Amino acid sequence: MTLNSNGIYTGFIKVQMELCKPSQTAGKPAPSSNGCMNTLHISSTNTVGEVIEALLKKFLVTESPTKFALYKRCHREDQVYACKLSDREHPLYLRLVAGPRTDTLSFVLREHEIGEWEAFSLPELQNFLRILDKEEDEQLQNLKERYAAYRHKLEEALSQAWKPG
Repeated sequence: MTLNSNGIYTGFIKVQMELCKPSQTAGKPAPSSNGCMNTLHISSTNTVGEVIEALLKKFLVTESPTKFALYKRCHREDQVYACKLSDREHPLYLRLVAGPRTDTLSFVLREHEIGEWEAFSLPELQNFLRILDKEEDEQLQNLKERYAAYRHKLEEALSQAWKPG
């Protein structure tokens, strides 16, 4: 890490890529989805949003940066804590404060957790709804068939029970 004359630090951070699905790229293979470690040269003024954009640009990932989040992974004693960083935080500053040991603090790029729907475009959300509606209709049809068969068996059993014997 270097302190420039203007008081801004520049240096490298390592970011582990933990992507669940292959990312869309423009002509270049996407980085490995599990555990690929990448080094990025940044300044202490770069925000998390800028770091995410730089990582995606470095690997020609064409997906929106809003679909990704940067996490800090802290190691204390025998426990590992992962915390999502806000877009206003400065990863190089966090690295500087934590010291050089990556076993104390590391960074991980992940896709947003399920439930963070704002990362998807309107057509993608509409497609999700169509799929869910189709699945719901199939489940409802299966349920109706099961209960119709059950009702038939009950009516049959009742008619057998009421026959004079």
